[in-house]
Amino acid sequence: MPPMDADTLIVGGGLNGPLAALALAKTGLRSIVLDARPRQTLDAADFDGRSYAVALGSVRMLQALDLWSDLDATAQPITGIRASDGRAGEGASPLHLAFDAAEIGESFMGQMVEDRHLRPHLLSACDRAPEIDVRFGCTVTDQTVEGGLAVVTLDDGTSLRAPLLLGCDGRASGVGRRAGIGRVGTDYRQTALVCAVEHDQPHGGVAHQFFMPPGPLAILPLRGNRSSIVWTEDAATARELNALSDAAYLDVLRPRFGSFLGDFRLVGARYTYPLSLTLAQTFIGDRMALVGDAAHGIHPIAGQGLNLGFKDIAALSHVVAEGKRRGEDFGAADVLARYQRWRRFDTTAMGLATDAVNRLFSNDNPILRLGRDLGMGAISAMPGARRAFIREAAGVTGDLPDLMRA
Repeated sequence: MPPMDADTLIVGGGLNGPLAALALAKTGLRSIVLDARPRQTLDAADFDGRSYAVALGSVRMLQALDLWSDLDATAQPITGIRASDGRAGEGASPLHLAFDAAEIGESFMGQMVEDRHLRPHLLSACDRAPEIDVRFGCTVTDQTVEGGLAVVTLDDGTSLRAPLLLGCDGRASGVGRRAGIGRVGTDYRQTALVCAVEHDQPHGGVAHQFFMPPGPLAILPLRGNRSSIVWTEDAATARELNALSDAAYLDVLRPRFGSFLGDFRLVGARYTYPLSLTLAQTFIGDRMALVGDAAHGIHPIAGQGLNLGFKDIAALSHVVAEGKRRGEDFGAADVLARYQRWRRFDTTAMGLATDAVNRLFSNDNPILRLGRDLGMGAISAMPGARRAFIREAAGVTGDLPDLMRA
């Protein structure tokens, strides 16, 4: 066998790439993480509004990897969720869903973690791990399999070899494309307007989801009297809104947001993201696996995109550890097939579920409005159904990998 440069080559240095390297390091594997971008220096004191909803199952994973203790002091627990229909200026429907973490015996369903804390923390942990080599400004130009090893070629002509190649490089995954893996999905013709606001009244750790006719408006609690906003509009309207001044932007947001948290003002920057559903036709190839958005990109309506990627990593490291224990080649097709069987149904089901919810709620049909309001009211009145939804939102249902078990 030709000489190996590492046990795994990981393309993508966002969140999933470094986390995958850290999870695999726990199994004893050496990884090289390749990031096409230069290393970004994020100032933890500089609030920019970008944040992630990290479900309880994902928090357990970070705890198992000894990555949570330093994040805990900066994170905001999500202790409850309220979801309801609404129209701008009219407030929420009286028939709504109300979820509380205490119903499943937990103190939180998830944690809001800001990007300025999470990303540098993962990279610092990689810096400290002797099994991990993160290389920035490295673009992969080619990949192949030679002599039982995945081989990638970089833009400087360097070649690297390992038994396993991971694509953690997003929805337009170059790893998947070079492997000939197609994608299926749909363009929602919606855009998420993302920002953060500071408000007069405390949020109490409760996340709110208002289903407006153009798309959902999520209000997610951050530390202090601040919240992250994910505001969905059709693509054309979103372009017009994003071109407004901050003051005009807030004037449009206020009747949608309502007054339940008092007056509010923008903090940090404003962002936009086009929304689509995109699923890779297969998550694996010869000596290769796709992880996170490289395998599946879903609507943010349930806040599960990042958590699906974390579960991919937990499942992959579980499969690899089991394969090593049995003396198997962890990059072989039969081992990777176990990863795909574990994750493909779950991620496809979540993608289709969020697609269905978005289509059901992103309209102003009076018959559908009545039906979904009655449905939410009925679920909220049924303790068993309510607890099932809470566990699903917390990411603690189904066949969980070892890293996500309590």
